[in-house]
Amino acid sequence: MTKRVRKAVLPVAGLGTRVLPGAKTTPKNLLNVVDRPILSYVVEEARAAGIEHIVFITGRGQGAIEDYFDANPEIEGALEAKGKADILADVRRDLPKPGQMSFVRQMAPLGLGHAVWCARDIIGDEPFAVMLPDMLMMAKPGALSQCVAAYEQVGGNIIAVEPAPEGETYKYGIVALDGRDGRLNRMTGMVEKPPLGTEPSNLFISGRYILQPEIFDLLENQGKGAGGEIQLTDSMVELMKAQTFHALEYDGITYDCGDKIGLLRANVAFALARPDLADAARAAIQELL
Repeated sequence: MTKRVRKAVLPVAGLGTRVLPGAKTTPKNLLNVVDRPILSYVVEEARAAGIEHIVFITGRGQGAIEDYFDANPEIEGALEAKGKADILADVRRDLPKPGQMSFVRQMAPLGLGHAVWCARDIIGDEPFAVMLPDMLMMAKPGALSQCVAAYEQVGGNIIAVEPAPEGETYKYGIVALDGRDGRLNRMTGMVEKPPLGTEPSNLFISGRYILQPEIFDLLENQGKGAGGEIQLTDSMVELMKAQTFHALEYDGITYDCGDKIGLLRANVAFALARPDLADAARAAIQELL
């Protein structure tokens, strides 16, 4: 019987260089999509998937992330006094119950693998999710919920994937599959940014993972890889020698909010998906065009 996935790691320590200067004083994952920070959507996705504890891996100057998920008595009191119950509810919607979130400082930007390894003592000996917060996924059910359902079906390790844009597989981590039948297939390997024409498939790793705790031992001894950083994919390739990995071609759309145009596209898409804003947003877009 597989252990239930109860915890998720959110690496948020990146500098957000692709969205500067917007991320100069505001952590990139607190930039807004419509009227909520990117992280708000990702945390909501995690909770919908049954995640009970979220571990944020933060960096220097990112205390605003911890503050966002804390109560603000001044704002809440002012809204309550003015009878603005709807706005107050929105402000409080992301607040966790005590003990449901942890914040771990990554002391140096040594890569995604190192960031995940920083969560080892909080995760302990159980499977866990990794969610890359700048990859915002519009899906019903949520992308992580789809991953959890796949995990409950086959166990092991689950990697969310999706088709790369035509001719752009060289930009991504691409998975190799042991056949392709439906949306859930066993993986045989991963290739980081393969030269055009050499890619084993057109499916790229898109930012949601379910991993077994044995990955931590591998990460602890993992040498630096691409970009001089400790890469999560390098340890996943090693773990694949002992455990099964499945790629789930999840049903949804990914918006890369670490990119200026990706962030713009996410704002437009999520505004158009809001019943209370869709008509006004569509009219505004048409007027600009």
